[in-house]
Amino acid sequence: MDVDVTDESSDALIITPLGSGQEVGRSCHYLTFKGKKILLDCGIHPGMSGVDALPFVDFVDCEELDLLLVTHFHLDHCGALPWLLEKTAFRGRCFMTHATKAIYRMSIGDYLKVSKYGGSGDSRLLYNEEDLEKSMEKIEVIDFHEQKEVNGIKFWCHVAGHVLGACMFMIEIAGVKVLYTGDFSRLEDRHLCAAELPTVSPDVLICESTYGTQIHESRDEREKRFTGTVHEIVSRGGRCLIPAFALGRAQELLLILDEYWEAHPELQDIPVYYASSLAKKCMAVYQTFVSGMNSRIQKQIALNNPFVFKHVSNLKSIDHFEDAGPCVVLASPGMLQNGLSRELFENWCTDSKNGCIIAGYCVEGTLAKHILSEPEEIVALNGQKLTMRLQIAYISFSAHTDYTQTSDFIRALRPPHLVLVHGEMNEMNRLKAAVIRQYEDELDFHIEVYNPRNTESVELHFRGEKTAKVVGKMAMTPPVDGQILSGVLVRRNFNYHLMHASDISAYTDLSNSVLTQRESVFYNGTIPLLLHNLQQISGDVSCEENDSKVVSDPSHIIKLFDARINVAVYHSHHVVIIEWTSNPVSDMFADATLAAILHAQTNPVPDKNLSKWGVKTNEAECLMKTLAELCGDQAVIQVSGNTVELKIDGKEARIDLDTMHIACTDQLLHHLISSVCHKMMNCLLPVCTATTVK
Repeated sequence: MDVDVTDESSDALIITPLGSGQEVGRSCHYLTFKGKKILLDCGIHPGMSGVDALPFVDFVDCEELDLLLVTHFHLDHCGALPWLLEKTAFRGRCFMTHATKAIYRMSIGDYLKVSKYGGSGDSRLLYNEEDLEKSMEKIEVIDFHEQKEVNGIKFWCHVAGHVLGACMFMIEIAGVKVLYTGDFSRLEDRHLCAAELPTVSPDVLICESTYGTQIHESRDEREKRFTGTVHEIVSRGGRCLIPAFALGRAQELLLILDEYWEAHPELQDIPVYYASSLAKKCMAVYQTFVSGMNSRIQKQIALNNPFVFKHVSNLKSIDHFEDAGPCVVLASPGMLQNGLSRELFENWCTDSKNGCIIAGYCVEGTLAKHILSEPEEIVALNGQKLTMRLQIAYISFSAHTDYTQTSDFIRALRPPHLVLVHGEMNEMNRLKAAVIRQYEDELDFHIEVYNPRNTESVELHFRGEKTAKVVGKMAMTPPVDGQILSGVLVRRNFNYHLMHASDISAYTDLSNSVLTQRESVFYNGTIPLLLHNLQQISGDVSCEENDSKVVSDPSHIIKLFDARINVAVYHSHHVVIIEWTSNPVSDMFADATLAAILHAQTNPVPDKNLSKWGVKTNEAECLMKTLAELCGDQAVIQVSGNTVELKIDGKEARIDLDTMHIACTDQLLHHLISSVCHKMMNCLLPVCTATTVK
């Protein structure tokens, strides 16, 4: 697959899943538009290890990435972040919320400890603790609803529910808005708010499709089934294992269990363990970021901290666990890949009194997904085959949207383009078909739905008009219809401003610099000869004689081209100095002036043979011939002094040859004569900056 490189003039917005395209795991999406390149999340695949678990980031040039946005701390969304920041040429900026950054450090640290490939001697090691620490220095934080801008990319985030600190990113490039949901939930639970509905509708919605067209059972029914299953297992003397990641759903489940144990005194002798080396740190983080939780928790925290559990004990490692009698253990990781949850499962799976409750989404290739099919035996990490007799229950507390939540979210935003990600192929296909079917009969709204595979690009086209805002001195005078505005056009990212050159320092980070150029030329001819030659190239030549007796002062100062060019004549030294402020137009005038001076020097003509300076000998004749040819024999044209008079069809006009002022009451005739005079002046005087036709 080749990812197209787009420049700033391209109208193609390209979205390429590098992970979680028709799969769940290693979320990573490459977005490019108008030359800007963004990566959305960078996770690992829970069912794989080593480089196989990475997203397909080798399809993009990491060095060219402008921005990396991370939605939340789950490993399938941030697990490859230390590798990307420390092991690649990535030089862009990385953002996540405050809570996500705090938990990211612990989540990745825990992953390194429990992973069977976490040892420093393992050849498949993606990164180590040192890389994690260095990556923390490169991560910047963003508050909810805070707008930031990086290289012309505007972005802000909304609450996504799902887990503490999770967010959805709204990205705007050149006026085109893209909303990336990450993982989100529109249902409020015991401690988290529901995902917000953005106030602005995006042009493109990149949306998770984890559960496709499935519909979740109600929260009350789910909790009742969960507590009932736990009660049943421990009542028969069994051990209940609940695999859960150290942070996220574990806190929700602990709140439920602590409340249930409080309401059932007969269970209070049965211990509930939160088995994680991060247990105390996790709780400290959750207590710190209470402001990111729902109003129920915020009110309760004022009276007593709901995360200080009465009936839950922390279990740092299996060495501190006395495996005797019924108990409930929440242990990480949530998909039984390795670590404490895998060790306990292998110890308990052969006893039919025991039970295991899978409380979250399971990715293909993990043991948690495998045991849902209730196999007769499993293969332990050491290769031994174990008979599986314990009870398996699947009660999803996974905070992802179901079909009802997803379809309501899409209907509220009504995006013209929907890109589905983070879902198994079949679930994604079913959701795509359902969304298309839902809107196929609506005449006022059409939605395009895409479900790309990994490395398969979706190309969308957005054409927009470029508008420039007039600011500063130029904005003080209202323009009139047909007026041509001339100024400095400044583009900053995708915004255009038109301003006077003197306003540049006020409206930009640029400063004005004036470059004055001087050029010395040998000239020993006369002043009249010099003026005669300069008059051939400029319509406005003025000459002042300097009465100063100081030898170092010029004898004459000549100005031409609307005083853009100054010529200082040092007659006694046989030197002429040309001086001008450098810019493309003045540089051209200076070149013409230099050519005229050199022509006067190399082609001397006696002064008596020069035409009288300042007298326009052939203007009247040229004007009369042009008007006669244009107006025909009916026109009466006369010259009186420096005035040309024209009479035709009862209409009269007078043209002053000195000022080129036209006196005529008929607008059509005035416009005609004005056009003729303007063209004639351009012919007689190749560059005429001061004399204008009025």
